[in-house]
Amino acid sequence: MNIRLILVGKTEESFLKEGIGKYTDRLGHYCRFSLLEIPELKNAKSLSREQIKEKEGELILKNVSSGDCLILLDERGKMFTSIEWAAHLEKKFLYSPRDITFVIGGSYGFSEAVYERADEKVSLSKMTFSHQLCRVIFLEQLYRAFTIIKGEPYHHE
Repeated sequence: MNIRLILVGKTEESFLKEGIGKYTDRLGHYCRFSLLEIPELKNAKSLSREQIKEKEGELILKNVSSGDCLILLDERGKMFTSIEWAAHLEKKFLYSPRDITFVIGGSYGFSEAVYERADEKVSLSKMTFSHQLCRVIFLEQLYRAFTIIKGEPYHHE
């Protein structure tokens, strides 16, 4: 199984790039993991929020295979504890042959077309984080889930 994370826009801050690199490297020990940054739209200032979401949505969907399980990181998604998240992912790994594609959208969220294609929505918190910061938080939680599944000592209850 392959796991991919699609990000809208490039990661801007060096400390975020460092965190992404750290957890991307660590994930390589557990799965085939890849990351795709979709470039930010050019001339976006002349577009409405809805137009931006539509154009970003087209780019997202263009990079999702028809057989992928598509999971959006979305504030209206289901919330998990780290233990619940690990169990949820483990079931997917055991019972579904599909590759998993996660998406962290841009500042304005997702288009309706992306929501319609999605298999699930997951929320990281009731709090709102910048889409840039979500990248590191999500990758850490994905790494944490693998260590929980494998019974490794990273997570403490």
